[in-house]
Amino acid sequence: MGMPAQDLRYKPWRTERRLISAAVLYARFILIAVTAGITTYGVYQMLQVVRFASMTFLQGTMIFFFAVSLGWIAFAAGSVLAGASKRRDSIPADGSAAGAALTALVMPIYNEDPTRTTAALQAMGEALQKIGAERSFEIVILSDSTNADAWIRETLSVANLRAALGAIMPVWYRRRWQNIARKSGNLEDFVTRWGGRYDHMIVLDADSLIDAPTLKRLLDAMQADPKLGILQTAPQLIGARTFFARLQQFAACVYGPVITRGLAAWSGDSGNYWGHNAIIRVSAFAQYCGLPKLEGRKPFGGFVLSHDFVEAALMRRGGWKVRMATDVGGSWEESPPTLIDIAIRDRRWAQGNLQHMKIVGAAGLRFISRMHLSVGIMSYLSSPLWLVMIGIGFALAIQSRLIRPEYFSHDFQLFPTWPRFDVTLMMALFWFSMLVLLIPKMLGLMRALLSKRIRRGAGGVIGVMASFLLEVVLSALYAPILMVVQCRHVLEVFLGKDSGWKPQRRDSDGTSWIDAWRFHRRHMLLSCVTAVIVYFISPPLLAWVSPALLGLFLAIPLSRLSGSESLGRFLSRLGLLRTPEEVETPALVARREELVRAGEALPTDGLRYLARHRDARVAHIGGNLPRPPDPRGQPNPNLFTAQQKLTDARSLDEALQWLTPVERVEVAGTARLLDQLAQLPDSAQTFSI
Repeated sequence: MGMPAQDLRYKPWRTERRLISAAVLYARFILIAVTAGITTYGVYQMLQVVRFASMTFLQGTMIFFFAVSLGWIAFAAGSVLAGASKRRDSIPADGSAAGAALTALVMPIYNEDPTRTTAALQAMGEALQKIGAERSFEIVILSDSTNADAWIRETLSVANLRAALGAIMPVWYRRRWQNIARKSGNLEDFVTRWGGRYDHMIVLDADSLIDAPTLKRLLDAMQADPKLGILQTAPQLIGARTFFARLQQFAACVYGPVITRGLAAWSGDSGNYWGHNAIIRVSAFAQYCGLPKLEGRKPFGGFVLSHDFVEAALMRRGGWKVRMATDVGGSWEESPPTLIDIAIRDRRWAQGNLQHMKIVGAAGLRFISRMHLSVGIMSYLSSPLWLVMIGIGFALAIQSRLIRPEYFSHDFQLFPTWPRFDVTLMMALFWFSMLVLLIPKMLGLMRALLSKRIRRGAGGVIGVMASFLLEVVLSALYAPILMVVQCRHVLEVFLGKDSGWKPQRRDSDGTSWIDAWRFHRRHMLLSCVTAVIVYFISPPLLAWVSPALLGLFLAIPLSRLSGSESLGRFLSRLGLLRTPEEVETPALVARREELVRAGEALPTDGLRYLARHRDARVAHIGGNLPRPPDPRGQPNPNLFTAQQKLTDARSLDEALQWLTPVERVEVAGTARLLDQLAQLPDSAQTFSI
């Protein structure tokens, strides 16, 4: 299939104009009314705190940033309130519409643990067989792995997966030699080379799971609506073992459904795509979702990082529907295990979302698509805005402390102008802002208490309420840490620092005190210095900012506890932060865990294993695409140095010790070098005279 890069300067010609449904218009009215109403009321009350006629520049700046910040949280509140108007998804569930459509279960991977990825795919393949839908699906594993040992473990695991699913469905595997454009380039390579074989593809992350009935319903929905381009599910978090992962898992279970339902309500046919656990019409994706290389230097230029939002916007620009299915269930993913892992992933997301500043103004995008891109941008700019607002508040406190008020601002003034600051009204405005901030959480709590499934899984009404209070308190402690982390990420992006591409850690061995100290020592120092300065300026002000400073001061122990599995198990035994999937494990999840436990141990040194196992060596070479030839006049130096090292080596140990990581990849992909490696003895022969 051809997949041309889209020109963001020109919009494609569309022949159809569809009317927006009354339900979507009503949801958008609620969103706009709530956002505008709360923001207007908050700004009006803020203007009453200070005298508008004599407002200083600092006060005016503070009110501006307050308006932006309040508008942001009001938008979130309006979104979840709009979700109350959404009807249930009308997705066919009888399976009669599937026909002869062929769908690829596509899993892009990058230096992942292949035991878990293949176990998930095997569990999904077996589940599809149980409902008689296996003939409509094929498994496609797209590797971008750059580590030779990870690559070799992948081919061994894929061989086992093929053997297990040989009678059920085909299993395809491809590793790219050049990681162009990261994940989006990986998918583009698949579409251009093999996309014509498939009607649809369901994109999975390495930690994704989708149950067979849900897979079938997604396929039925695409067949029932020929104009549907992308259908995104709302995945739930599962498999949390650490304290921080359990905290996020509970929050996603309770608050996630009302948030995604609201998002789907006002998005309508201009929904969003999150890059995984979604079904995509391949022909439409190829025609309209080719990503251009952005002009300029990194981090704003180059390949598009957060490709999913952009692909959804381009799909909608081409006239295809992009919808979000919030009621199908059976879609899961996993969460990073520790606070530091969240921060590392967030760095890449920050750069990707801020890069959308060069895309949000692209020609032909629907207004709602621009909103999605803007929300992604604002999700990272909000942290610096909050920090600036706090800084302006400190400046106002210093001004009132050090600068004497000017009571007579005119030469001929009979009565003095008294400084005005209504403390009572300011406190009322503070609690109003907190109430708006908690609206999504409160609505999520109400939904959880009304759900029999969640009540039973989370320990009843008392368990849900106790977990809710614990989550609110802990989130308040973690929030200032994440705010400062995001501020640093945004600063690095604007300073031109690229995030790179590192594999995400799925499992945790905990966070050591040393790692926590190295990552968070500046956060603790910032809180201590700020507390001392604020105390000398105004002790009452210190009481106001102490909740935020407390989280920063405790950043090191909080980060250390975030990776604790023992604390996670202890809370589970108490019935806290539990979810229904934890009490009644879905069959698909249980099967994956069973396969992981029963999986064969894979070699840590893949080249050594191939050198001593001829069958594995032959299967590895035969199961991969051949190494592409070098361009004329541009030989790969790593291939030559690897060959020379193997020629000079007197033993396998010596050769493996000499080879660099890049050279190991060259050896693993070249049959001739692998055979040469296999001929070396384990250790050098010694002779005595």
